Parts: sequence; structure tokens; C-alpha cells
Amino acid sequence: MTARGFAETLSGAVIESIERRGKFLLFSLRGEDVHLVVNPKLTGRFQLCPPGAKKAGPVHVTFLFDQPPEELRYIDQKRMGQLYLTQTPQDVPTFSDMGPDALEVTREEFKQRLQSYRGEIKGILTRGALVSGIGNAYADEILWNARLHPYRKRTSLSLDETEALFHALRTTLVESTEQVRIAMKEDIHLKPREFFAVHMRGGQACPRCGTTISLVGANQRITNFCRGCQPGGLIRGM
Repeated sequence: MTARGFAETLSGAVIESIERRGKFLLFSLRGEDVHLVVNPKLTGRFQLCPPGAKKAGPVHVTFLFDQPPEELRYIDQKRMGQLYLTQTPQDVPTFSDMGPDALEVTREEFKQRLQSYRGEIKGILTRGALVSGIGNAYADEILWNARLHPYRKRTSLSLDETEALFHALRTTLVESTEQVRIAMKEDIHLKPREFFAVHMRGGQACPRCGTTISLVGANQRITNFCRGCQPGGLIRGM
């Protein structure tokens, strides 16, 4: 991120709408042909609070509002996120590479797009080109709900399993959104995870069958799943 032009463009501006597309946030400014596009990546988030409130993490950008007096702080522990001012969001890196949103893709479109991939199903789910908005944690939850092993090859999935995957994708994200909304309330900087069934639950009992949840560390990310009710696939370790 660069601060060039931010203060000049945003001073006196009014946010007309905020929209999520995949993992991006788009802030539209009233009367301006420009968008603030935020790619928070792994640890980026916002804190909305009164001036002087305790910081929820390292603050890199602060937006000041007049009515009511509030601050919208962009915080990012790993400093990986990026903020852009642009007339054309499609010009933002990786924005145009996104597939349809995970909550908007139809059943038939999802099945058709899935046919283009041949690798392990968890890795495929987290590719934004398939559908946008699914990260590592929610891929674990979706696959647990679908009773699919994360290292199953896409080509090994039956029609019924593909149907179960689509159903699990939608129900997991819709139900999780409501859980996050309830837990977060007005504290939008929080990252609720207590309701997860398997992700970051390695060594605990599966809430569905009681089998100990496995943890596999590969490709710089953690995968959690249940060997009892998500059978099959290549096992990479404990």
C-alpha cells in the first residue's frame, strides 16, 4: 500500500456503500468516480471505535469520521494487506482472476467449474478462480460438513459427493456468517472461531463421531479433519 493520494482524495468524502466481493471489500464514495478497494489477506481487519479507544492491533491507516466522531482503523498484524484507490476495481491485482462468489454461484455452474480441476479437493476449494471467498479455515469446515477427506482427488468424487460438497459450501458459509455476526456484534475487528467443528481443533474429539481430529501441516498451512467421518484420501501425516 502507498499513501500517495489517499488524504487528498478521501478528505471530505462520504462512503455511500460497502460491498464484499470474494475476499475484497469495496468502498464506494458518493459523487466520486473512485473506489477504495481493500484486500485484507491473512490478518487485515477493521476496527470501528470512538477516538482514543484502545488499539486492537497494529494500526496502519486511520479514517476519521465527523458524524458521529468515530475512527475506522485498518489493522494488520502481518502487514500483508493492501489498500487501493482506483476508478476500476478490475485493475486491482488478482481482482479480475476471481471466480463467482461462493454464495452466489449456482449448483450447475459450480459443478461445471469444478470439472476443470484435477488436484486435491481442499486445494481446489481455496483457489479463488473456482469460486471466490473460501480460505483455509472454511475449506476445512466445508469438507467436514460434506464428509469429504481434504486430500481426495477431485476426479474421485461421485456425483452425490459433488452435490454434497455444493450443499456444504452454502450451508457452512451461511450459518457461519450468522454465528460471526452474533459473536462480533459491533466489534468488527474480532475474529470469532469458537463455533468451528474441526479447524484448529486438532487432538480434540470430532463433534459428530467422537474420533480424534487430525492435524496436518503442509504447504505452510494447517489442515484439520476427522478420519472417522471423512474417510479416504492420501494421508500426509498426523
